[in-house]
Amino acid sequence: MTGFNEFLGNARDQMTVERVYGTPYEADGVVFIPAASVKGGLGGGEGEGNETTPSGRGGGFGISARPIGAYRISGDNVKWVPAVDVTRVVLTGQAIAVVALLVFRSIAKMRA
Repeated sequence: MTGFNEFLGNARDQMTVERVYGTPYEADGVVFIPAASVKGGLGGGEGEGNETTPSGRGGGFGISARPIGAYRISGDNVKWVPAVDVTRVVLTGQAIAVVALLVFRSIAKMRA
């Protein structure tokens, strides 16, 4: 069971505030603190065996992070600057276009 506890400890160590907020950096007197959306998942298993069938254990951990923006600090002024995920914008636009075309096609068929 110590292996599983070690596994959980390693997974917990990966889900830290440092994964969400990056190292601040400064440029021309302006401080930027990058931020990310971090998600994680954990799964595990265990089996019982006998003399002819060995027992088993298993586990897995996954983590996903994507930038969401940064805090811009200039003097006493703090501003949130969102990150633009161009891929997500393009895919969303394409999905809306496909749905719109299907709706227009259905309307056209109904009128014909």
